[in-house]
Amino acid sequence: MTAPLRRLGSTDLRIAPLVLGGNVFGWTADRAASFAVLDAFVDGGGTMIDTADVYSAWVDGHRGGESETMIGEWLKASGKRDQVLIATKVGMLPGEGGEKLAPARIAAAAEASLQRLGTDRIDLYYAHQDDDSVPQEAVLDAFAKLIDAGKVRVIGASNFHAARLKSANDAAKAAGLPRYHVLQPEYNLVSRHKYEGELEDYCIAENIGVLPYYGLASGFLTGKYRSRDDLSKSVRGNRMGDLLEGKGAAVLAAMDEIAGETGASLAQIALAWLIAQEGITAPIASATSVEQLHDLLPAMTLELSKDQIGRLDAAGA
Repeated sequence: MTAPLRRLGSTDLRIAPLVLGGNVFGWTADRAASFAVLDAFVDGGGTMIDTADVYSAWVDGHRGGESETMIGEWLKASGKRDQVLIATKVGMLPGEGGEKLAPARIAAAAEASLQRLGTDRIDLYYAHQDDDSVPQEAVLDAFAKLIDAGKVRVIGASNFHAARLKSANDAAKAAGLPRYHVLQPEYNLVSRHKYEGELEDYCIAENIGVLPYYGLASGFLTGKYRSRDDLSKSVRGNRMGDLLEGKGAAVLAAMDEIAGETGASLAQIALAWLIAQEGITAPIASATSVEQLHDLLPAMTLELSKDQIGRLDAAGA
């Protein structure tokens, strides 16, 4: 069973209800693993791959661009460029043209991303973070030049607060510039406060497509971390203690019940909950192996009942 494609906000892009996160490519997934995951994602009905120029500059010996380079090598080897949509970002990796969202930086970063990806177009280009040191009109004008040149199709905003997203789109309308059609916020069953409320309401009202990251809360929502003894299982384990002491245990208990009712894995339930939320087009999740990916893909067609969604809502409130 293949999941129907969803329209991304008011754009002409249509995507499957799960986006593949590319942060692991060239980092915790080597070339062979990355290629295998990317192939399996497309074979499983996936359509959008998310990356950023800064992935994975936080690793010793890396400079950023490793993920884009790996995806570009896969695109060339597989010949699947026209089967996928590529999303990448600017604003966290300094370099030619300046830092953050300086217009010259946007122009230079886009060229560098296109070269690493080995493509002539970026389907969705994000401002990776807000930059209040540059007038929003200047940022949008820099993106407009890329769109006019055919190098970018649609622009989005990641990690923007409601007021700044609204003011940017108001500025775009007033100046006849392209607006942000997509938002990428942090949002999952145990981290809801950054999105729910004003930001969610604005995106729904303005038909802005929402593609949340950390859909699995860095692995917590897979059920991997159940006690303090589990925190040593990965490099991310030290982040999980606060979740266990907060609402995390109640959320896992509710997910366990629903897993028993549906036969679905916890990862599938966490992603299906996001997919069912009003205004959400598709969550983003990454995988370092085909086995992990195959655990994620069924979320695209898993339909939770209203009662099950309500129980999850209550546990994570």
